Amino acid sequence: MSGHSKWATIKHAKGLADAKRGKIFTKFIKEISIAARMGGGDPNSNPRLRTVIIKARAANMPKDNIERAIKKGTGEDGATAYEELVYEGYAAGGVAVMVEVLTDNKNRAAADVRNIFNKNGGNLGVAGSVSRMFQRKGTIEYDAEKVSEDEVMEVALEAGADDIVNEDGIITVTTSADAFASVADALNAKGFESLSADVGMVPDMYSPVDADTAVKVAKLINRLEDNDDVQNVYSNVEYPDDFDPEAAE
Repeated sequence: MSGHSKWATIKHAKGLADAKRGKIFTKFIKEISIAARMGGGDPNSNPRLRTVIIKARAANMPKDNIERAIKKGTGEDGATAYEELVYEGYAAGGVAVMVEVLTDNKNRAAADVRNIFNKNGGNLGVAGSVSRMFQRKGTIEYDAEKVSEDEVMEVALEAGADDIVNEDGIITVTTSADAFASVADALNAKGFESLSADVGMVPDMYSPVDADTAVKVAKLINRLEDNDDVQNVYSNVEYPDDFDPEAAE
């Protein structure tokens, strides 16, 4: 399994778990609201908002929820002032971790993130210590049994995708961050139903860990993802093949 496909599959498994669906929708509401506040409520003229809406729809977020989040951001339905923050650090085994935060209380978020790192075998680093190991990319996943790889490849490449990989029953389309929305739109226009669609930080190289270290890394990531201020967590961990990160609670 390639690095990008592995990253996307893990994010899909984590992000779309039914038990966490409500929390995921809450995070999307915040992200949609701030995108609308910064660039306006029209996704056609606000690329950031358009990208978030594509991600939210791929996670089956109801249309009404999306529209209410946009109104919050544009001030039609009340708005909360959120700050965007990024924390960088290391988990057990030297695994690189990036944490994206949207918060209405910077001090609380900083204390919470630091506490989670400290209590789960990690440590925060300085700005730039980890981000240099990642690139922002888009990934769109499809069930290989439900769509044609050749058709997906033809449409995706024509729309500007960087790569298409078919492994373990998952077709993963990789794009630059800028090309994500146009590639997703082109694939959606052909009626292809995605398993997930996301723009995030993809590591240049992965860091394999043994079973014991995998448990420590997964616990740290799970605790971070459970925090209400945390929007996204990215790492370069490569878990053992038989390891389930969601089981490390």
